Amino acid sequence: MSTGTLLAIVIPVVVVVALIALAVALLMRRRRLRERFGPEYERTVEGADNRFAAERELSERSKRHADLDIKPLPDSARDRFSRDWDSVQQEFVDRPEDAVHDADRLVTSLMQARGYPTEGFDQQMKDLSVEHGRTLGHYRAAHEIDTLSIGHQATTEQLRSAMVHYRALFDELLSDGGQTRHAPA
Repeated sequence: MSTGTLLAIVIPVVVVVALIALAVALLMRRRRLRERFGPEYERTVEGADNRFAAERELSERSKRHADLDIKPLPDSARDRFSRDWDSVQQEFVDRPEDAVHDADRLVTSLMQARGYPTEGFDQQMKDLSVEHGRTLGHYRAAHEIDTLSIGHQATTEQLRSAMVHYRALFDELLSDGGQTRHAPA
């Protein structure tokens, strides 16, 4: 066999193998991101120009999150936050709008105590999405109702729903201190 014929066979085989390896790597990355981000994966893909841009965004979130100093709460802080939540729930009976605002502030305070930056809602959502993607919908829904309540446009049922949504994220943040950190995707 001549060198030209051999190269004509080897080069396409190498290219095909490289393309297969790339496709497998991309599929594995996609699977890891889906598992890690849960429903937030699909939400990010829907809001992006394309799947690759969304996956790049999620990978960047993972890298940023890896640089954060997320830490477990000491038992004393966990107990204090639990007592504060009980107070907020009791407040709901007489002042539901105030209770929802206080629940929002308490969740933000808990995030900060755990080591999450709290410089803005959008960034909070991105930072939380890495480890709390499955409860992020609760936080988003609660925040929307809280925003409605600022203009006194939320019904009592919506305010009650906001408390339930805040509680889902609050419980996860409160109890999540002992879980291990994930490696960046």
